[in-house]
Amino acid sequence: MKKIRSGYIAIVGRPNVGKSTLLNRLVGEKISIVSRKAQTTRHRITGIVTNDSAQYVFVDTPGFQTKFSNALNRAMNRGVTQTLSDVDLVLFVIEAGRYDAKDQAVVKLLPKDQPVILVINKTDLAPYVGASLEVMQHDSKLMRGDKPFVFTNCKTGEGIPALVDL
Repeated sequence: MKKIRSGYIAIVGRPNVGKSTLLNRLVGEKISIVSRKAQTTRHRITGIVTNDSAQYVFVDTPGFQTKFSNALNRAMNRGVTQTLSDVDLVLFVIEAGRYDAKDQAVVKLLPKDQPVILVINKTDLAPYVGASLEVMQHDSKLMRGDKPFVFTNCKTGEGIPALVDL
């Protein structure tokens, strides 16, 4: 009898880095709304992918809010932190060339006891993608250990096979 593995994978990051686009690309269907407007995803959205050897349950979370502290943002942030405690793996999505204090606030939420894969998205918009890595190397919490990372363009699908392999 063939064993099939399964696991929950959270997709987290600040608003508008491409989390929902990534979920849609991984699942192969448009199950999560994609918009330039921030806070389009207000609740967790789950997408499931099953292949011959595994079942992946992806959980798209709202963008973590660092600037505003109204009731809606607090509720969405609670949803993100709760999701992080319930998963087996975290995909931390950042925008290429734009790693900043907002991303660092999300890094502080990342669980220390769960694996994290860094997804550097929107590589087509960054003049120098390596700038993201240079800045992140100064953030010891993010680069603790040997975090795997992958460059992607979720709109075109570039880098998605490498992410799935990872």
